[in-house]
Amino acid sequence: MEDLIDTSLSQLSLNNRSGKNMALEKIAPVCGESHHQEAKFQHLQGLEIEKAQKMAEFFSLLGDANRLRILSLLAKQELCVCDLADDLGMSESAVSHQLRTLRALRLVKYQKQGRRVFYRLADHHVLDLYYAVSEHLEEPADED
Repeated sequence: MEDLIDTSLSQLSLNNRSGKNMALEKIAPVCGESHHQEAKFQHLQGLEIEKAQKMAEFFSLLGDANRLRILSLLAKQELCVCDLADDLGMSESAVSHQLRTLRALRLVKYQKQGRRVFYRLADHHVLDLYYAVSEHLEEPADED
């Protein structure tokens, strides 16, 4: 079986987002044969390009440390902008800006109580996503 694995490429040149050239020392092993097993397995469709683009944009916008810090606090309780700003050591303006993005992603909701606005996670999916990523990062890395 190992003779089917092609690991002959020792370097692969890629451009990252900043345009810098990166060299990868190893690539993932690939199978050198084509396997046609339609009779055994139902062909699975890949992710549609439109959905993949929306998901990529979602994760890109979520990939901000301050937004994740806000979500971590809101995972515990609902808070107003001033409390979030105090807990995070950020200005209220900066927190409000991040909350606008999180609202656009439908990750947080707000409720006005008098002159104060309290934010909370939008639904259980947001909490599930937060905890799934957190748990994944705490797992020990597998050595390949």
